[in-house]
Amino acid sequence: MTPPGPTTLRDRLRGRSELGVCGILLVLGILVLTDALSMDTDIGRRGPVGPTTVPFAVGILLLVVAVLLAVDVLRGGRGEAEGGEDVDLTEPGDWRTVVLLVGVFLANAVLIEPLGFPISGALLFWGSAYALGSRNLTRDPLIAAGLSLATFLVFNNLLGVPLPGGPLMGVL
Repeated sequence: MTPPGPTTLRDRLRGRSELGVCGILLVLGILVLTDALSMDTDIGRRGPVGPTTVPFAVGILLLVVAVLLAVDVLRGGRGEAEGGEDVDLTEPGDWRTVVLLVGVFLANAVLIEPLGFPISGALLFWGSAYALGSRNLTRDPLIAAGLSLATFLVFNNLLGVPLPGGPLMGVL
């Protein structure tokens, strides 16, 4: 006599948590494609490849990966358990670093308009380095400022993607 099969949806989905990742990828793909369709394409049009090309490619790839992963999981595929030699799975997560990084990213989102990208980007890069463990108070801010300024100049001047300059707009 064969044992009875799973009767509820919960029983059938037990052990298939990867389907949650499929759902997230599917939602992200739809979000990226929707955003690409509503994008204003007048500012970056310089040839046959416009500013919507990469978002369309990323959105379609997200949808394809979501479907392929769902098919694999439903056929019985399972992700391999973490076995990294430098990862101790018995230790708790480093929530302090996560909270610091989230704070730095939120501060950048709030400060980018009033301060401009060069200043908010420098704070983002320095804050990220600090949250990840770098404590050199003379080198880190200088590298962050240089990296932020270089990023601003590449995007604003070379690629033609306007970033907010803030109070430095007249200088840069």
